[in-house]
Amino acid sequence: MAERIESLKGGIIGSLSVSFAFVLVSLLNTLVLAKYFQTLVNLQSNVNWHLLVSVAVATFTGFLFGVTYRYIIRSDKNPQLKVGGVLAFGLVRGLTQIEFGWNSHSTIWPFMVLAFESVLWFIIAAIALDIAIKLGWVRLFPLR
Repeated sequence: MAERIESLKGGIIGSLSVSFAFVLVSLLNTLVLAKYFQTLVNLQSNVNWHLLVSVAVATFTGFLFGVTYRYIIRSDKNPQLKVGGVLAFGLVRGLTQIEFGWNSHSTIWPFMVLAFESVLWFIIAAIALDIAIKLGWVRLFPLR
């Protein structure tokens, strides 16, 4: 039971941090990138159902990342495995965004921005989880 509670706490921290990163990146896309770089204008977000679904998906993905990341760093102290987990979650999420309708026929830059920002979300989540573990909010090995 203690193991499940610690996994749940890791998932909650992961979902909150990925959601926070999603909001920051959406604001950056809307306020800066879409205004100054015309090839990236299709990344601009409006408040509609697509944005709400994206927030829900980011929250759920962050939850899964939090649980998985906790197990990755608990089972192995290899830093390459930690970076690999972050890159795997980020690139898979970025590639699914591209596949599900965020397509642009002009250049490859919107695709590169999507992949980069997805990896950035999970880097922020990994930092938040590392801080939570160091502060004792999430335990790698729960007390029994």
